[in-house]
Amino acid sequence: MFFRLPVVRFFNRVINRATVTVALVLLQICWLLWAFFSLTAGKVWVNAGLNVLSLFITLYLVRKDENSDYKIIWLVLIGMMPLLGGALYLAFGNKAPAKRMRQRMQAVERQHTADLAQQPGQTDALDPASRGLSRYVSEYGPYPAWKNSTAKYYPCGEAMYPDLLADLEKAERFIFLEFFIVRAGKMWKGVEDILVRKAAQGVDVRLIYDDFGSLLGLPSDFVVQMERAHIRCIPFNPVVPLVSLVMNHRDHRKIVVVDGNTAYTGGINLADEYINEEERFGYWKDAALRTEGAAVWNFTVMFLDHWNAFRPSEEDYAPFMPQAEALSAQSDGVIQPYGDSPLDEEALAETVYLNIINQAQRYVYIYTPYFAVGETMLEALKAAAKRGVDVRLVLPGIPDKKLVFRLTRSYYVPLLRAGVRIYEFTPGFLHAKCYVSDDRAAVVGSINMDYRSLFLHFECGALLLYNSQVIALRDDVLRTLPECREVQLADCRTSLAGTLLDSVLRLLSPLM
Repeated sequence: MFFRLPVVRFFNRVINRATVTVALVLLQICWLLWAFFSLTAGKVWVNAGLNVLSLFITLYLVRKDENSDYKIIWLVLIGMMPLLGGALYLAFGNKAPAKRMRQRMQAVERQHTADLAQQPGQTDALDPASRGLSRYVSEYGPYPAWKNSTAKYYPCGEAMYPDLLADLEKAERFIFLEFFIVRAGKMWKGVEDILVRKAAQGVDVRLIYDDFGSLLGLPSDFVVQMERAHIRCIPFNPVVPLVSLVMNHRDHRKIVVVDGNTAYTGGINLADEYINEEERFGYWKDAALRTEGAAVWNFTVMFLDHWNAFRPSEEDYAPFMPQAEALSAQSDGVIQPYGDSPLDEEALAETVYLNIINQAQRYVYIYTPYFAVGETMLEALKAAAKRGVDVRLVLPGIPDKKLVFRLTRSYYVPLLRAGVRIYEFTPGFLHAKCYVSDDRAAVVGSINMDYRSLFLHFECGALLLYNSQVIALRDDVLRTLPECREVQLADCRTSLAGTLLDSVLRLLSPLM
């Protein structure tokens, strides 16, 4: 029986997925036949053409080697609404970026794969589980792990901001910035003033910002202003009204690199709410990580790969490596910055999260502003709690997107029944994206627990193994919990209409 039960479950899952797939393909064929024989001649060809397109999308999804939960949700949508579902998938669901973008970015990444080769001896001091996780990231990222590095965790934007300005002031060679949101205001003004001054001194200053994320926060001539100030600038995946139909694949990363020696990442963008200079949804709780030493190299290569894909400037990254004095920095465990993208079928960010959950023995604490996951992640969290791991989810108390918040709450009942403890941050909006487990492993980055972050966006984070800031993050969570309201099963009662709404939202979760 010990061996038979997992085998039975495996075959049940395979049979269920196969049945769903076959049923949806048959449903598409039925729709196609209906279009041919039930409508007038003129309408037949239009509807038939659209249904053929939806059928091809269904077949394409069936053969794709990617997350099954993500595929099945789209298959259900297309099966229920062939015309609309197919159109929605083309606009919002297809993980492959536009061909030209993909070719450019992959060409640069291939050219610089050797720059991210894992150096020997970096993870020798780790336990087997941690070494295995690090090996996965270094081989399938590929982003190497580093010893000669230190880190500093920030529990909020206003704690990080003064250090960021001080590091920018120290720049002598180059400053690289990459953000999802740049918005005019006090925070950006403080950064901009330093960038302009440093660029005038001959420092190489470059900025990548996501055009969609920053669409309403910057003047229309922003790029011209930056270039006139000798700040080279790239709006990522520019929005072209009436032409840009596919708005997936946003650059959601947050990266600052100064002289190759210091780097920042986390959830904090360059806008006033992130340092609580502007109140939008109560107090804005976020997180950031400052890294010094050898590990900064990963962030430097990440940035330069994006930059050179769209504005080729250099083929040799060696001049941007950390300086000798930075490489001799005191080691603090292992730091492994990494990125994830829709350019391949490797769900790196999700797999790192799953590894931390599955390896946890005592606790897993999670900060995330959005929670919309597939069955694999949901079952991992439930299984961890059932085997006695202290699993705690910390979520916003005041949402920035009410519909998405309703979707997040639709997961509460199965999690609570399994023993997962859920907290809502009552002072305001929690935007941090962090994992911490067993005083051993942590992630601080830009990666939300939703379909868009895990499968569609360009993201980044830093994996910390036996680093002192693992404890700093744990302590921040423990200080934050008393400010939260713990959710109980009794709080999750809803009407029949509410239950139906939750089911529909779960179905539409890839769009959110």
